[in-house]
Amino acid sequence: MPHTDQTLAHIPDAAEILPPLKPALLKGWRGKCPKCGSGPLLKSYLKVHSECAVCGEDFTLQRADDGPAYLTILVVGHLMIPLMHISFVKFRPEPLTLFTIFALGTTALTLYLLPKMKGAVIGFQWARRMHGFGVPK
Repeated sequence: MPHTDQTLAHIPDAAEILPPLKPALLKGWRGKCPKCGSGPLLKSYLKVHSECAVCGEDFTLQRADDGPAYLTILVVGHLMIPLMHISFVKFRPEPLTLFTIFALGTTALTLYLLPKMKGAVIGFQWARRMHGFGVPK
């Protein structure tokens, strides 16, 4: 039996079901609950709270795994390697000086970005209802 507009009328549009992606990503980036934006998402550097202290959203469903580390390496590599090349070609510093500056810069940028990327990945999962987010209990 072919589908007609009348048979599909009861199915809601996906855009109506899913919350907006950008606010969830930004809330996660700031380390806040992607649902309410008030409660803390992380309880230590990379440990995730089991639920939001404000709205009670369950965070045990998140599966960030290696995604934040991969994204952090991708961003840091794409920023630091061209900067290293430009600084070497333009300024010709001593190799040990270049290594020291860029090793410290890479480490600092990685440590700064990693929890932010983890929050953004969890926000993405929440907004796209991945791994059971949004399923009524």
